[in-house]
Order: sequence, then structure tokens, then C-alpha cells
Amino acid sequence: MQLKLDYGTTGLVAEFPDHATVIEPVYMPPVPNATTTLLDALRSPIGKRPLRDLVKSGQKIGISVCDITRAQPRQVMLESLLSEMPGIRLEDVTIFIATGTHRRNNEAEIERMIGREFARSCRIICHDARDAASLTHVGQTSTEVRVLLNREWVASDFKITTGFVEPHFFAGFSGGPKMVAPGLAGLDTVMTLHNAERIGHPKATWGITEGNPVHDDVREIARMTGVDFALDVTLNRDQQITAAFAGDLLQEHAAACEFARRNAMRHVDQPFDVVVTTNSGYPLDQNLYQAVKGMSAAAQIVKKGGAIICAAECRDGIPNHGAYGQILASQPSPRALLEMITSRGYSRPDQWQVQIQAMIQLKAKVLVKADCLSDDQIRGAHFEPIPDITQAVDDVIRAAGTGATICVLPNGPQTIPYCRF
Repeated sequence: MQLKLDYGTTGLVAEFPDHATVIEPVYMPPVPNATTTLLDALRSPIGKRPLRDLVKSGQKIGISVCDITRAQPRQVMLESLLSEMPGIRLEDVTIFIATGTHRRNNEAEIERMIGREFARSCRIICHDARDAASLTHVGQTSTEVRVLLNREWVASDFKITTGFVEPHFFAGFSGGPKMVAPGLAGLDTVMTLHNAERIGHPKATWGITEGNPVHDDVREIARMTGVDFALDVTLNRDQQITAAFAGDLLQEHAAACEFARRNAMRHVDQPFDVVVTTNSGYPLDQNLYQAVKGMSAAAQIVKKGGAIICAAECRDGIPNHGAYGQILASQPSPRALLEMITSRGYSRPDQWQVQIQAMIQLKAKVLVKADCLSDDQIRGAHFEPIPDITQAVDDVIRAAGTGATICVLPNGPQTIPYCRF
């Protein structure tokens, strides 16, 4: 059978055995009118009074939004928020691009993300976790995480987070409190939140928030530093809004997580010899660093010693920014990388992505189709390059032997499969 895989902006067609199990998102139709849905959420929030009853004329409003690596419908969310704050002028609004430790987004990207009017009329701060002068110390958590946050965010009179909620490969779910930390946190704080001990914890995985040491700390940081209002959405595979949640940050996020869990996580009875995955197409598959998420989704249901085939365009390369590529190049194998990262005293930005990648590779062989990377780049990242998905599937099934089982995730981590084994 032929299937179209999410890949870049155009997709990629490949052939698979007729007996392959195909796991796709439960199709959720978009809401009839996105603006109406958002306004309904803002006017009937969870655990808060309506937004227009909370903001006051003259306040300096801070709004955090996702960076370029996320498919958040930022513009319609911002338009809805501002329409419910009639006394607030655009010049009194600061939009914070919550990059975490990712690269800064340039002016053209920001205008594309939030629209020309907001980009030109509001103050825009693209968070830089490495700029010490832009950070302020706001205390520490009960687990002794030293909390550094964007100074301008902390100084805002009224703080609003916006995001979209989907399963996350080590924080449980995206959106909500992640729009404060790591989104607007300093590098030292992110390094602690993403240290080897937390990332290696069995509950630091897809769909788990309570008892997940990463999400527990993220939630505590948001609670202790204060968020006045929150707006999150869920999206379907076409990146259209399927639901909106607003109000108290932790309450609305919990409701959004439950909604996403029902529609984005699928149980399977047995693991598979071969799992084919993507990273959900652009912008999520723009580099190899991000593609580890798609591999992690596949790793949930691949047999130990099996094979994962990942299709990710990687138009942004490895990437060249950040330490991910440098860490990968520093050791000869995934095992050596994992030993280095988990050794006492080791600490480097992006180590968490390499740690997860190495744990996946110790479980299964990973083959990568990435047209914007050379074979040498893919091998340098410890993967096996493949020019063609169909041929790679034939090869690994033949190697696995008679009766080999295969699962395909055409939309990558938009649906997270799991099995208890």
C-alpha cells in the first residue's frame, strides 16, 4: 500500500506491506470558527474571571508565544486576546518569543509567526537564555532548581502564556507552564530542569505530568513566579484548532492535557520489529535535533533490537547553532555518548536531546531519510542514511525475517503509540 508521510511542506509518498499497522491521529475536525472558540474560552475561563474583567488600562501586558519550531496559531490567538482587552494599547503589549535554549528567531520569521501588525506595533522580545543581563533570579524550587527568568517578563504587570498542547517526549505535554520555563528561563535553569537524572527518569516521558520530575519542576516554577492568565489550544494533523482552554494556568492546562491524551495517544498490544516515523513535517522536522521527537515516538513500540526508520527533511540542518551536533561528534558511539552525559559533573546545553537519542539507539537501529543533510552528516550523528523509504523498509523487513511486523506513523509524534511490555 502507498502512504503519504509528513515530510517538509510537501510530504513524501512511500510503499509499505499490506500487513503494516498504520497509526494516525484520531481525526478531529477543526472548530467551525477559531475566533469564536477562542473568545468563548476567554469569556468563560477555568478557575478565573473573564479576561476583560482582570486587565486594567495602562498595565504593561506580557504575552509569551512559541518560537518558530512550533506550529502554534499565534496570530489568531493574539487577535482574540487583544480583542478581550479593550483598554490595552498595542504599544503597552510585549510579545515574548519563548525560545528556551533554541536560536533567536529573525524579524522575517517573527512577522510570519505573529503577523505584520503585531510585529510592528508591539514590543517584541526574542528570549535569549544565554544573555545574563536579560535575566533575573526569582528564587528556587523545592527541589533546589535555581530559577532565572527573563527580566522583562517578570516585570510585566499582567502575564499571559499562550501555547498549544500535545504529548511531549520528556515533559509529558507541551504548552501551559512550559511557556514560562524552559520557554523564558535562563540557561542554568534549563540545564538543571533537563539534567541527566531528570531526563533518565522513567516518568519523564510522553503523556505523564504528575510524578514526572521535569514537569513537576516546570509546574512549580510557573506557580511560584506567577502567571495571571493562560490560553492554550489543541490542533489536528492539519494544524487547525480543535479546542481552546483558558484561565488559571495549571487548571486550564490540565484540562487541555486530558483532551489531548484522549485524542493523541494510542495503545497497541505488542511491539513491532520495524517502526517507520516522521517528525510531523515542517516546521517540526526542520532539523535533526527536533527529529529526535519522532524517533522517540517510534521507540515506544519498537522491539529491542528492532529498527526505526525516520523521515525528516531537516532544511535547517543538524543544526549549526546549539551544541547538539558538537556533542554528537565528541564520541564514537551512542553508548559512549550516554556514558559521557550521565557521568558526574557533565553539563552542556542540548545534552538532553543527545541523551534521549542515545537511549533510543541502544534499543533499536535508527535509519534516517533527510534530503537536506548529506550522508556524512547523518553518519556523523550516528544514524544510518537512506535514500529511499520504500527500499529501506524492504531491506529491514527482509533482515528481520519471516513474520516481521511493521508499524507506520505517517504523522510522527502527532499520535503517540504505547504498549505495556
